[in-house]
Amino acid sequence: MPNILKKVDKTFLITVGILVIIGFFTFSSASLGLLPRESVSVSKLFATQLILGLLLGSIALTITLFIPHKFYKRVAFYGYIAAVAATTLVFVPGLGITANGATRWLDLGGFSIQPAEFLKIGLVLYLATYLSAAKSRIKFMRTGLIPFSIILGIPVLILLLQPDTGTALVLIATAIAMYFAAGAPWRDIGLLGLGGVLGLGVLAAFRPYVLERFMTFLQPGSDPLGASYQIQQSLIAIGSGGIFGRGIGQSVQKFSYLPEPVGDSVFAVFAEEVGFIGALILLALFVALFTRGMNIATRAPNQFTALVVVGIVSSITFQSILNIGAMLGVFPLTGLPLIFVSHGGTALLVALASVGIILHISAHSKKG
Repeated sequence: MPNILKKVDKTFLITVGILVIIGFFTFSSASLGLLPRESVSVSKLFATQLILGLLLGSIALTITLFIPHKFYKRVAFYGYIAAVAATTLVFVPGLGITANGATRWLDLGGFSIQPAEFLKIGLVLYLATYLSAAKSRIKFMRTGLIPFSIILGIPVLILLLQPDTGTALVLIATAIAMYFAAGAPWRDIGLLGLGGVLGLGVLAAFRPYVLERFMTFLQPGSDPLGASYQIQQSLIAIGSGGIFGRGIGQSVQKFSYLPEPVGDSVFAVFAEEVGFIGALILLALFVALFTRGMNIATRAPNQFTALVVVGIVSSITFQSILNIGAMLGVFPLTGLPLIFVSHGGTALLVALASVGIILHISAHSKKG
């Protein structure tokens, strides 16, 4: 055991550690903004984040750090099926929790979990297993694009029914990154891109809120008290932070102005308190996590482990960039949390468990 601890990628571990520390203090500060809101239990939010997210997440990281990577290959299919089944359970009356028009959570008596978070790692492990076994056969549509589309399409369809468009987009982007890394032909990447554009068009036609978010993105000042309210308040918070910020805990916008200050708006709270310099450092940390993760992937023991690292790192990075970009008005609002920072015990638990898998792979990587 001590041997593996000496061999893990220290740079990756330190980067994640800094993100978790920043996340804890930012979440704590943003939570203060919920005190005036009687409908929210701040103590329950803290308990979920600390116990389910930070504590159990740290335990999960320790466990996955010592699990041989061959084990994941053996159980990948069953993990994928279990994650799909758990995500489907949200539609069962009495189990699923509906909030803000979406049914994404399971009530486990006293606390809730979001099974879609487990779907992220389940999909990554199974796709890595399939793509590494298919090898050169993925260049053919029958053994490449079609099976890939089915493996990806099932969880995406379930997420769209909840609806959880943001997580569906993260799964699609992650899967395509893995497919590309496995050697898929450009023809297939082009077809997937075309399919994605058409799919968004269909969603916009049948889901008014998707079209509304897209129009808000194009015209952020069109409805400042309605559809554009969140992005307007976010930009006010970020702008008022200036170069160096108001100071830790000194955000004004988190009080009654920003919707979901501990959720998808948490970056705006962070930027208001630490300013442009602090926000740039946070963004640099996510970039460092991505680049170091890809470095680990290039030195991974085999293609399966390389694809696992590509999938996990891509999932964390894509989601975080989408969240930050949405708060800056660069991307449409998705409602996605900021990994390691936003409220979400399940998200933090799964992210830390996934980090343990990467650290294990890094300890068995090739020299260089």
